[in-house]
Amino acid sequence: MKNSENKPIGSWLRTAKVLSEALPYMRQFAGETFVIKYGGHAMGEEALSQAFARDIILMKQVGINPIIVHGGGPQIGKMLERLKIQSSFVDGLRVTDAATVEIVEMVLSGSINKQIVSAINAVGGKAIGLSGKDANLIRAKRITRKVKDPDSNIEKVLDLGFVGEPEEIDPTILDTLYESDIIPVIAPIGLGANGETYNINADTVAGAIAAAINACKLIVLTDVAGLLDEDKNLISQITPKEAHKLIKTGVITGGMIPKIETCTHAVENGCKAAHILDGRVEHVMLIETFTEHGVGTMIVDK
Repeated sequence: MKNSENKPIGSWLRTAKVLSEALPYMRQFAGETFVIKYGGHAMGEEALSQAFARDIILMKQVGINPIIVHGGGPQIGKMLERLKIQSSFVDGLRVTDAATVEIVEMVLSGSINKQIVSAINAVGGKAIGLSGKDANLIRAKRITRKVKDPDSNIEKVLDLGFVGEPEEIDPTILDTLYESDIIPVIAPIGLGANGETYNINADTVAGAIAAAINACKLIVLTDVAGLLDEDKNLISQITPKEAHKLIKTGVITGGMIPKIETCTHAVENGCKAAHILDGRVEHVMLIETFTEHGVGTMIVDK
């Protein structure tokens, strides 16, 4: 046996056992589409980035159609600092003026997008970079936020500039790529009704696309193990109704709220299931997809 002198037979048997157990799931998901939101440590650390690229290729080779939507907040922040452009945040959204949105588009659609494409292509894949502007994939509208003045308690509308949300998804280009070996890698930039450019939260874009194409899975890679209950125990499965209740009762707070809202919206509007996974765990998508118990939190209508 090749390399048998260096590797015990038990190790080969364990590998064979894992592949055998994964086979039913490979058959189950062959031909299905997964929308994957890629960000956080999974995107920022070299070893995890390489593992992610290999996992995407494996999914493609067993018949799954992966669509990647990526973030890039830290990289945008660094570029703005380098150019001495100040920016601020409201409810986790970067206030984006005309000067800032040019930098956002340059970083997201340029350097970050091409790094991901190159990483996938380097391990044998065929990836192509897109933004929401390409083929009118994402039509966007402006977001505004209402805030209360702490002194007068009067509510006012705060203009976030060129920060948007998806208004309409045109999946034509994704349908075309589905018939090919090409893996789309999408930067979360949208096009307004008057041709303006909008910066959109990557989680929101991934959820909107997953709903629009009735994806089998929406996978959101984060820097936490998943959704936790009031006792800080991992919730392995939850329905959208139950998730909304946990938001109302204050169990789900902070940055997890928009992620859960994205996942529940996707499931309530055509996506079969959504998963919140810890992107810091190497091969976490394969563990979730091809093993009996999986990991993280799954949001699904029972």
